[in-house]
Amino acid sequence: MYRIFLIIILGYLSLLSVAAQKIKISEKEVARIVRTLSSDEMQGRKTFTPGIAKASAFIQDEFKKAGLKPLPGLNNYEQAFTMYRTEPVSLTVQLNGTTILPENLLVSTSAEQLTWSNSSANKPEIKNISSTDNFIQLAQALVNSPSNQLVLVDPAHVATFKRFQAYLGRSNMKMERSNNATIFVLTDQTEAKDYQVLAQNKLTEQKINNVVGYLPGKTRPQEYVIFSAHYDHLGFVKAVNGDSIANGADDDASGTTAVITLARHFGKRKNERSIMFVAFAAEEIGGYGARYFSQQLDPNQITAMFNIEMIGKESQFGKNAGFITGFERSDFGTIVQKNLAGTNYQFHPDPYVKENLFYRSDNATLARLGVPAHSLSTDKIDTDKLYHSVDDEFESLDIANMTNIIKAIAKGAESIIAGQDSPTRIAPASR
Repeated sequence: MYRIFLIIILGYLSLLSVAAQKIKISEKEVARIVRTLSSDEMQGRKTFTPGIAKASAFIQDEFKKAGLKPLPGLNNYEQAFTMYRTEPVSLTVQLNGTTILPENLLVSTSAEQLTWSNSSANKPEIKNISSTDNFIQLAQALVNSPSNQLVLVDPAHVATFKRFQAYLGRSNMKMERSNNATIFVLTDQTEAKDYQVLAQNKLTEQKINNVVGYLPGKTRPQEYVIFSAHYDHLGFVKAVNGDSIANGADDDASGTTAVITLARHFGKRKNERSIMFVAFAAEEIGGYGARYFSQQLDPNQITAMFNIEMIGKESQFGKNAGFITGFERSDFGTIVQKNLAGTNYQFHPDPYVKENLFYRSDNATLARLGVPAHSLSTDKIDTDKLYHSVDDEFESLDIANMTNIIKAIAKGAESIIAGQDSPTRIAPASR
């Protein structure tokens, strides 16, 4: 009896493994797409450049070949929106009699002029980010607030502050015209009894677009599963050995390639839930593409979001394995693991919790709205020396492993797309 039972179990596991192998995603196609997106012709795909326009056209052509439909209300795959670039002309901040150095300031605004003081009518709210707070989580929420704010940041956050400064400082952008601002000050002072802010900015209106398509569901058309990645990168940077193009092969041409190949894969199937495929713009300058996209949706109709971020190399867990950010915030990851049981593929909880990856990618906006929106990655973020460098090129990628990760994502999503599983919502306290 034991032998019969064992044979049955082994046979079942074998069938699961065979099922995984039926996911036909070609290494050759993966290589073609990611090579094109990370080629010098795309010029590093920086937002508002000819390079990102070429990348957008390429992705739209691939979506068309995959048989995707434009979203209702759109005539094509371009989800266009306007942004306002703010370039500082002058900035002076004094706090309790001390002039703050420029490297300890970060301004988020679309106002052409700011004049604040503790005696002015439009004085800001004073906020604090203490040494024990989650800086990234609070800072991103404060940047999106509609009110004037002067935020005093404890020096314990100096490393994260500098990273956030670089993240937003590449281009100080806003999606709306406003006279309000959020100003972060890195300081050991915890009160702002006496302060003065004088700022003059140059404002420029610019257009950008996400690339979005979808497959309507057969029985649950109003319930959506999202596969997403950002297609922008840094463009031209300081030259190293004569090379000044940050090609962004892993970040995030690899994720965008996954979105395209998954569109082809699910385009050949009948799916119970509708599936959206999104290539976000402007992630590298503040996640604005994901934010605009989220504003066009009813979050209650989004069942799950698979945001794919840097899958071009082997993870710390070995071949055919990756990790899921925010694993503990919903049972999304547990469902993916269940769907991969008996296969050669694995996804683990995020091992880099201190890096705040859950709030550093395009899943964060929808997650704050309660959607089980998580990022999937293989990047060794703590040791990745190619990240945001000119050496993040096609030749650095492990195409075979990347192809298997895409297959793993397809397999891991199957029960959700089929309507058999619905991940729990992100709790308000977790947003």
